[in-house]
Amino acid sequence: MIRFSSVVLSGVVAVGLLAGCGAEAPRSVDAGGSVGTPETRAALFDTIYARTERREAFSPPKNAALGFDPLAAMMALRSKVIEAQNEEQLFYAIAEVGHARRDRHLDLALVPGGLQVSDSAGLDIVGQEELPPRSAALRVYPDYSRDDPAYFVGDVATASGTESGSEADIDVELPPIGGRILSVNGRTTAEWHTAATAFMRHSSIIGLKWKLAEAMSLATATFPPDLRSEVLTLEVEAPDGGSETYALPYYDAETLTWAGTGAPSYPGTAIALSTPTYDLHVPEVDARHVVLVWRGFRETMVPDVDALVEYAAEHDLLDRTLVMDVTRSRGGSLGPYAMQRLQPRAFKTTFGNLRLSDVTLPFVEDKRTDFEAQTIEDAGVREIIDDGTWLMEWLEEDVIPALERGDAYSSNVPFKSAHAPRDSDGILEPTPVHFRGPIVLISGPHGGSHLDQFASIIKDNELGAIVGMPPGGYSNTWEWDQVLTMPGMGRPLLSFMWTIGHSIRPNGEILEGNPIEVDEWVPLTPDNVTNYYGILLERALAAVEARR
Repeated sequence: MIRFSSVVLSGVVAVGLLAGCGAEAPRSVDAGGSVGTPETRAALFDTIYARTERREAFSPPKNAALGFDPLAAMMALRSKVIEAQNEEQLFYAIAEVGHARRDRHLDLALVPGGLQVSDSAGLDIVGQEELPPRSAALRVYPDYSRDDPAYFVGDVATASGTESGSEADIDVELPPIGGRILSVNGRTTAEWHTAATAFMRHSSIIGLKWKLAEAMSLATATFPPDLRSEVLTLEVEAPDGGSETYALPYYDAETLTWAGTGAPSYPGTAIALSTPTYDLHVPEVDARHVVLVWRGFRETMVPDVDALVEYAAEHDLLDRTLVMDVTRSRGGSLGPYAMQRLQPRAFKTTFGNLRLSDVTLPFVEDKRTDFEAQTIEDAGVREIIDDGTWLMEWLEEDVIPALERGDAYSSNVPFKSAHAPRDSDGILEPTPVHFRGPIVLISGPHGGSHLDQFASIIKDNELGAIVGMPPGGYSNTWEWDQVLTMPGMGRPLLSFMWTIGHSIRPNGEILEGNPIEVDEWVPLTPDNVTNYYGILLERALAAVEARR
């Protein structure tokens, strides 16, 4: 991905300005520039801490669920920033500080002229394409039937890969599907989990395990050098109860073809309609349901949903049970637009607010600029259904007066005022043409953000059953990016983020770190990985019958 920011504050280097610079030649992490003195690094930490204390929209439900205090967790890492001896150490020290807030949305990014690391694969880079990390020829999944850090081999690659720039068949022995991982690069699985957690963004334990499982098989600079190696060495439990050790090289990820174990699969159905947003699966033998494998709420979601409803109307599908598989969904915007068309009942949408601080006025100015240019977007996708008037009225008539009064937070409004004005009760009606049968959600921890909102709308409005596992448990209204500079030097270091507003569930609870509870818990395990989606579909249809 390419990351940009429009943040411009007094005494702060703006990412947008830096993005115009040409890419720098690679250099040693200790060459050029300086990480300052212990005193300047202490001042740097204190600046990060003070801005976080002033700006962050903390989530009490998350803090209670995870049993931690984010500010105390940050303060415990102050010495790591002060003691950093080179640029790479300082980068990862700040990464630990940022991730101590346990917020899946909050990432760091390298900036031109900023801190240098020996390897940037998997890291965001302002104004440049991310360098994708290489991958071993297997995928790892968490064993959600256990509370301890437990991981297993979930999928393997079956095609040729590229190793060290030359074509090479995957001729190394791969561990068996379902094999439990006992150690990673010489650390026990529990030790690796603990060490890696400090560098992995997460808002919930269920989401953390999924992200760590994804990262385990990658040569990613998300982790510092001491958590990486030239090859991935895994000790895996053998069928006879012993163990075997595998040395697994890394390949260019795009060259790998996967067996597909543990991925959404619905045998006995045919894909009747496919768009960037979803695949519509219709049973080949007459049935009373369809399966919608959902990919996210971005790109062409609005016209894709319109096309789905039109197709379903033409083919007499609107009265069927809609099984919606969101286990591989991304986030985005405008989920309520889809909800108005995918089920037959009125519902209350999610709400949102803003933490009022020193960045509120610059934030309002950014939105005013976007409004005038008609580019109010999320990741390049329009995130409002009107022209932005509802949002600007709230910002100018509610938010700014609240800031002037010294309020801590703004009023709550229908999420980003995307679907209704600020004084609305947030109740949305289905459109004239919509799916009329029951809806049931198949959920899992792969995704979150707007997906978490979508799931909370179904749960809190009692629109349908949810089976599987909760989503990742992360959602907010907006984040704020800012390039940190070294105190007294003015040198840019890296881009840092804050969450500056809450997402509010329809039931009134803060959503960040507070995902929905499923109606039926169906964990992914080594024993069911080869037929997981068949089990989920069976449970989903049974849940619908139980509600009739």
